Amino acid sequence: MKRKMYIGFVKRLLDFSLSFIGLIILSPVFMVTAIFVSVKLGRPIIFKQSRPGLNEKIFTLYKFRTMTDEKNKHGDLLPDEIRLTKFGRFLRSTSLDELPQLINILKGDISIIGPRPLLVSYLPLYNDEQKRRHDIRPGLVGLAGVRGRNAQSWEEKFNYDIEYVNNLSFKLDCKIFLLALYTVFNRNGVNQEGEATTSPFSGDN
Repeated sequence: MKRKMYIGFVKRLLDFSLSFIGLIILSPVFMVTAIFVSVKLGRPIIFKQSRPGLNEKIFTLYKFRTMTDEKNKHGDLLPDEIRLTKFGRFLRSTSLDELPQLINILKGDISIIGPRPLLVSYLPLYNDEQKRRHDIRPGLVGLAGVRGRNAQSWEEKFNYDIEYVNNLSFKLDCKIFLLALYTVFNRNGVNQEGEATTSPFSGDN
């Protein structure tokens, strides 16, 4: 299959079809998770955040919330490691918090496979090579995600992202998809050592 045809047509067709089927099949899991999130963490059930997509176009990413809204006496949110509950850690380790992103895939905001969409605030911090991660649609899971998830340095993550951009193909997407299933089932690399999730990108990598 030619790379240009796969990226321009086949990949999007697969994304739409598989996310649509996934939403139908996983709807019971979606509903049960939503109920538990509502009971244990409160509302809103869905966490929304702006992220940069293809060509740095900003879109709204959807996830199940995994943190409480606990604040200090000054009204400021407490650190992530305090607000991230045991239930929230379970959602992240099993990737159940990612289920609402099937809607993002259906809409075309992201792909099933691709570099993970990061924070908008990181955009000015990228060097020219790191910016290339936005030459393609971001994804639910990427090459970095199956090579350690958050248990990596930012340099390693970006190197994997660019490696994916350079070698994007149907065969590579299939390989990443299968490795992603293995990674999720084994709950590997969810957190970076010493962090609730991962340390912020500072632009010095």
